[in-house]
Amino acid sequence: MLEASAEANVFGKCTSESLPQLGTIIYRITLKCKTARSQYSRSMPTGWRRPITCAALVSGLAVSFLSACGNSQITAPATSVPDFEKRLENLRTRSHIPAITAVIAKGQAIVWVKGFGIADLATQRPAADTTVYHLASLTKPFAATVILQLVEEGKVSLDDPVSRYGIQIPGPGIVLVRHLLSHTSEGTPGARYSYNGNRFGLLDSVIVRATGMSLGAALQERIFAKIGLHHTAPNPQSAAFRATSLNRAAFEANMARGYTYSGSKYNPTSYPSYFGSAAGLTASAVDVALFSMALDRGALLRPETRVLAYTPTVDPTGTSLPYALGWFSTRYKGVRIIWHYGLWTANSSLIIKVPERDLTFVVLANTDALSQAYPLGAGKLESSPWAREFLDAFVIGSLELPSTR
Repeated sequence: MLEASAEANVFGKCTSESLPQLGTIIYRITLKCKTARSQYSRSMPTGWRRPITCAALVSGLAVSFLSACGNSQITAPATSVPDFEKRLENLRTRSHIPAITAVIAKGQAIVWVKGFGIADLATQRPAADTTVYHLASLTKPFAATVILQLVEEGKVSLDDPVSRYGIQIPGPGIVLVRHLLSHTSEGTPGARYSYNGNRFGLLDSVIVRATGMSLGAALQERIFAKIGLHHTAPNPQSAAFRATSLNRAAFEANMARGYTYSGSKYNPTSYPSYFGSAAGLTASAVDVALFSMALDRGALLRPETRVLAYTPTVDPTGTSLPYALGWFSTRYKGVRIIWHYGLWTANSSLIIKVPERDLTFVVLANTDALSQAYPLGAGKLESSPWAREFLDAFVIGSLELPSTR
């Protein structure tokens, strides 16, 4: 008989993580079944051999899984933009998120943007296209862009030891700038991927030493001012906010308030005060999309540098890892997706770029529930229902985008 396994156990329940893994799990169980059948047959006397029927076994497990999921979990993609909006609203309410703002860009145009819910429950201020949210780890692509600009200028090399910038990391091997950018600095540098925001945050020192200015000032000069992001700034609770020319009170008045959901109610929650390469930027969803569009048109990086930023890191065995340089780079149903997520106290975020379709999707939220329940740090974009709704409708499916917003 087959022993119980993690793959088999998933068939008894339906979760957001298990549903997209169904094909992979069936394949793995089939292989295990064939191995067990071969071992069983060799161990039995001739004439006693009755092979395990793997097809029947897997078929039965699959039926069990689909029954557990029910028709409500396995749905066709959205059939219209209003249907897509309804699905996002259903996700928002089921996830207990007071407010989200979502954007879709095609080429160099924002073709759809919508706020859902309430950005400030005390005043009943609704979410809008200009509402500012904390980005958490979605800060990383911005910081990585500055470092790659410095690489283009010859001020930094990806193969510089980080010790050159005053960063001391004990352990075997020499940690390079590229290792921090790709989350491959732990253990033997370059040998394995392990998402680590604290390690990524050490890149502050690379930017400060190479530019002679603070991280906030470098971002302001090299990205925000350069492409006209008027609703983006370092955390207003940090001293770095002063690098902008924005009015702090007015900026904060436009921010979504942070919340956690517990005890069947929304509890106002203070945002973290940190700002650095790893987290701490604040922005509107539209500004995040404008940043993505600026990358696409070459306003921030040369085309060859952008390709480098999006190319998955490869370990010493030749295996592609889920992270590139400041971005996740994985496939969804065969399509290359460049993406990042954010997750921290009372905030979460997601950006999805589809280079071959020239598409960008951004969604920002004022609780952690956009990201908290899903293993996104492991590179599992398919685990996110927010990602699946967009990708299945507009990338894998054929839903037509609005021509203009």
